[in-house]
Amino acid sequence: MEKKTKILAIGDIHGDTGLVKKLAEKAKKENVDLIILAGDITFAEQSIKNLIGPFIKAKKKVLLIPGNHESPATIDFLAEVYGAHNIHGYSFVKGDLGIFGAGGADFGIHEIKDSEIFELLKKGHSKIKDSKKKIMVTHMHPSKSKSEFSGWPGSIAISKAIKQFKPDILINSHIHEAGGIEEYIEKTKVINVSRKEKIFEI
Repeated sequence: MEKKTKILAIGDIHGDTGLVKKLAEKAKKENVDLIILAGDITFAEQSIKNLIGPFIKAKKKVLLIPGNHESPATIDFLAEVYGAHNIHGYSFVKGDLGIFGAGGADFGIHEIKDSEIFELLKKGHSKIKDSKKKIMVTHMHPSKSKSEFSGWPGSIAISKAIKQFKPDILINSHIHEAGGIEEYIEKTKVINVSRKEKIFEI
């Protein structure tokens, strides 16, 4: 029997070091195995201080992707400095769980085309395609999802990836007022974490 993995997922931190400190303490108290940061970790890359460090100090493994407020290069840098895992176009495996992702959005400071988001997800998924359980992590929300109530259309590429790769869970953020919304698209549970963290086991 495989041990379940306990995860704390959050997005849209936007440089809020107070929030990070609070979440790192919560992660420690709740004894989570992994932290997933679903993009927009910085606020327009103004400062990257104390955004990853507190999680590492709490001895938690961190997986991260860029949002539309930071470049993939910044995420690479943060991953390198703190020993975190950049899953933007890549993947991470823990036991029978495979996690893959692609950040960015098709507008904002660091734009990334929808077609490119799909290719990055495809590349990340190819390495974990045989995992028994799968989590997909994106910054954008999928098209036709409940988060579209905000007026921002979702990503067609992400919806296509749900159909094709059939992850058990999709973690996304980006639309702040949609934080906490959960729904099913096909058999995939879609959780918009935005600034409302979610702790779950898989």
